[in-house]
Amino acid sequence: MAVPHLQQPSFLLASLKADCMNKPFAQRCHDLEIVIEDFPAKELHAIFPWLVENIFGSLDGIIIGWNLRCLHGRANPTEYAIALDFLDPSGPMMKLVYKLQAEEYRYEFPVSYLPGPVKASMQERVLPECSLYHNKVQFPPSGGLGSNLALNPFEYYMFYFAISLITQRNSPITHHVSPSNSAYFSLVDTYLKWFLPTEGSVLPPPSSNPGGGIPSPAPRSPAVPFTSYGIHHTSLLKRHIAHQPSVNADPASQEIWRSETVLKVFVEMWLHHYSLEMYQKMQSPHVKELFKPTEEHVLVIRLLVKHLHAFANSLKPEPLSPSAHSHTASPLEEFKRVVIPRFVQQKLYIFLQHCFGHWPLDASFRAVLEMWLSYVQPWRYAPEKPLQNAEPQPRSVSEKWAPFIRENLLMYTKLFVGFLNRALRTDLVSAKNALMVFRVAKVFAQPNLAEMIQKGEQLFLEPELVIPHRQHRIFMTPTLGGSFLSSWPPTITDASFKVKSHVYCLEGQDSQYKQMFGPEVRNLVLRLAQLIGQAQQTAKSISDHSAETMASQSFLSWFRFSPSDMNGSYTGNDLDEIGQDSIKKTDEYLEKAQEYLCQIFRLNEAQLTQMMMNCGAAQDENGKKQLPDCIESEDGLILTPLGRYQIINGLRRFEIEYQGDTDLQPIRSYENATLVRLLFQLSSIINQRFADQMEILCSREDFIGRLCRYHLTNPFLAEKGRHSPALKQRSGRSRRPRISLRFLASYRTLLSLFMIYFIASWFCIGPLACTFIILLGYLLCAIVITFFTERWKPHQH
Repeated sequence: MAVPHLQQPSFLLASLKADCMNKPFAQRCHDLEIVIEDFPAKELHAIFPWLVENIFGSLDGIIIGWNLRCLHGRANPTEYAIALDFLDPSGPMMKLVYKLQAEEYRYEFPVSYLPGPVKASMQERVLPECSLYHNKVQFPPSGGLGSNLALNPFEYYMFYFAISLITQRNSPITHHVSPSNSAYFSLVDTYLKWFLPTEGSVLPPPSSNPGGGIPSPAPRSPAVPFTSYGIHHTSLLKRHIAHQPSVNADPASQEIWRSETVLKVFVEMWLHHYSLEMYQKMQSPHVKELFKPTEEHVLVIRLLVKHLHAFANSLKPEPLSPSAHSHTASPLEEFKRVVIPRFVQQKLYIFLQHCFGHWPLDASFRAVLEMWLSYVQPWRYAPEKPLQNAEPQPRSVSEKWAPFIRENLLMYTKLFVGFLNRALRTDLVSAKNALMVFRVAKVFAQPNLAEMIQKGEQLFLEPELVIPHRQHRIFMTPTLGGSFLSSWPPTITDASFKVKSHVYCLEGQDSQYKQMFGPEVRNLVLRLAQLIGQAQQTAKSISDHSAETMASQSFLSWFRFSPSDMNGSYTGNDLDEIGQDSIKKTDEYLEKAQEYLCQIFRLNEAQLTQMMMNCGAAQDENGKKQLPDCIESEDGLILTPLGRYQIINGLRRFEIEYQGDTDLQPIRSYENATLVRLLFQLSSIINQRFADQMEILCSREDFIGRLCRYHLTNPFLAEKGRHSPALKQRSGRSRRPRISLRFLASYRTLLSLFMIYFIASWFCIGPLACTFIILLGYLLCAIVITFFTERWKPHQH
């Protein structure tokens, strides 16, 4: 866009806004690239806030910007590629950021849009522990709540990028496209690989000055005191951003300040929605949720967790000499050493605990589950690869991961117990739920993992009085917020003390720890194993019922509906819609999950066999599922608490079927509405006129009486007594003989009759003769069925 340099910044901003309304996306990006390249930082400074908001959307969610979350490569390949190139770490937008960074401009970000704990802390004039906010808070002169953060261009850009995942959650999303294929997801992956590299160092930003680089922001002055969560608060009014002391940038921090900023912004915006104090006060799942993460949000966090594991595992082996280590380790290597325990562990644990307690009991929990399993398996993202053997044997977890497991013990034990409680409340007959149980059991059954977790629990439960030199230690929460280059607590070599410190930091010293391998959790595992056996029986019953239903479809069904078609009963669940393959997968998942649980907890095979026999004994003599547990009353059947539990978990069920007049059911999609109404009127006229004659015929005890009862009554009505908790008055009411012609309104019946008449015309058989043959054939079949069948008994009046 050819705009003279003499134009005022206000005109430049107005021109860009006009182009945004009139020009296509590709042309706008090209013009912006020219503006960024040609204009000086003083003029670009005025358009930077507008440009960031135009790309990532407004903080209130009204302006959606480029809508990167809904921009997918398959649907819009051109715009997708242009957006990624423009926002690439080496692209035009980052060049603009670094050009403004060199001039040390500041931009205001409202505190009201920060995560809940941070916002609440700042409103109470308490500085959060994360150094990302230090020396940046600006309070209004009037003392109101409209405070802001004064951010440098790089921080401002990353704040908007990260928080757009939260603020733009209500924008329309293409549901049939995976969120992992969006431009936003790709940019997160690109930024992580660029600013947190697993190989080499962070590439330096391009310099707009011939002789210098981009200055890093001034670190927090040690002379400026600040309060943190859990410590007595002092007022922040005296620590206004305008009065902060001038501090020279540490040369060591110049190398990785962008890496540290990116990580802190991502963790704060995506994970820090629940404070530690809030979590410890909010253990009940009935407490109102303050923030509800989405599945896309969880997928992005999982990407962050996987990359951080790869980033931390790329750390070079420590030298044998401590003195050599202190002289040779680079800031990036030191950053890798503390990145997970210091920046991620606590906030991720609280986030996962909240999701485990509040996420709906459906298949969408799979995203949370996989994020958790990714965190507890750092060896999957280690640089060394397993040897390609002919037989795929599960790889044993190396002892070198024992420190990580001990220092993240609650991630393994308490969250596993939380998953058990969820699994006991879900329908394990569903293939998706069975897959989740299988995934967790398979991960924890990896060789040597359960033993290391058990050793970690033993270290935590080790009596403190046994070791005199640890009697006076106080378990304190480490400072998780400052730069890693600031003072770091001395390394604790005592493994038991590390485990205790980890647990008490997250749960508090008054918490009651529940052992993963203790008797209480073992009973939960046994209950889960029993539910797995019952779910297998239920899946087998559904499969057998489906096979019987398919086998019962004969040629006669083209002439007359089966009773199950007309009473509208529903005897399946979501597996019926998925098919037999899904039922087989469910059985495989559950069988393997039970095998893995036996390996983890060393369950007794004889005990499990006895439980399976008890599950098998729950079937009646016909091999069908019994009704849910209920009691008889004057009004019919009433469910007991056990019966409700059986229904919720899919263990037993009532046959849901239509209990009223079959002729008065709603008109189905496979019926002709006009014919249904006409045939109902015709049937009503016949039944009213010949009611007495039909009742006399049905009351006869000879063969003619049985034949009439078969045609003029519904023989299945007498068998519905206990298939559902219907009222006795309703189920026991008298039903007089009648005729129903509604089956003739079915499109399938009409098509069958048309085919018969069409084929008969080939043999020169007229319509009247064909009708007589059909009626005669049907009468003969009815006589044979009436004569040989013992199923239909005389009608009880």
